[in-house]
Parts: sequence; C-alpha cells; structure tokens
Amino acid sequence: MTSTHDQADRQHAVYEHLHATPEFQELRSRYRGFVFPATVAFLVWYLLYVVLSMWAHDFMSHRLVGNINVALVFGLLQFVTTFVLAWIYSNYSNKHLDPLARTLNDEFQKGA
Repeated sequence: MTSTHDQADRQHAVYEHLHATPEFQELRSRYRGFVFPATVAFLVWYLLYVVLSMWAHDFMSHRLVGNINVALVFGLLQFVTTFVLAWIYSNYSNKHLDPLARTLNDEFQKGA
C-alpha cells in the first residue's frame, strides 16, 4: 500500500517532467500570447471610457439619437466587448490551447 507522501512524490516527478517539456512551454507561450495583449487592450479601452467620462464631458454628452448619448453607447460597448472577448478566447482556447493541454493531461495520467 502506498502512502500519500509516496503518491505526492510520484506526482511531483510527473509535474517536473511535464513542466520541462516543449509542449508545456508552448502551451504557456500560446496562453500568454493571447491573454496579455487582450488584457492590455481591454484595460486601455476601459480606461479610455473612464478618462473620456472625466475630462471630455462635452464629447461624452453629445446626443446621438434622442436621449442616447456617446457615454451611454461607450458604456454599453463595455459589456459587448467583455462578451466578445470571452467568445474570442473560448475559440482560441479550443483551437490552440486545449489540444496541447489534452496531450499533457494524457502524459500526466500515464505517469501518475
């Protein structure tokens, strides 16, 4: 019967092995290559909204149609951007991250 400590040591060795593989490094690279630029772009977009709301009052209060002004459109676009970005990430993950993750998971299952 194996103890929990022995099992943890074996898993640790498997993790160390997987961490050193080119597939794991590629997975991290692909993940970072998407997440960091997407996060920066979203934060810039959000901060633009905040900055314009604070210092471009005339522009943001410009009426487009009826009582709908630029600020309302920008605010609603924040929600749209969030959902679109989540959808894009889901597609990217399905195509570029999940296949590598499955391969690494299969190797982990064999080694564990």
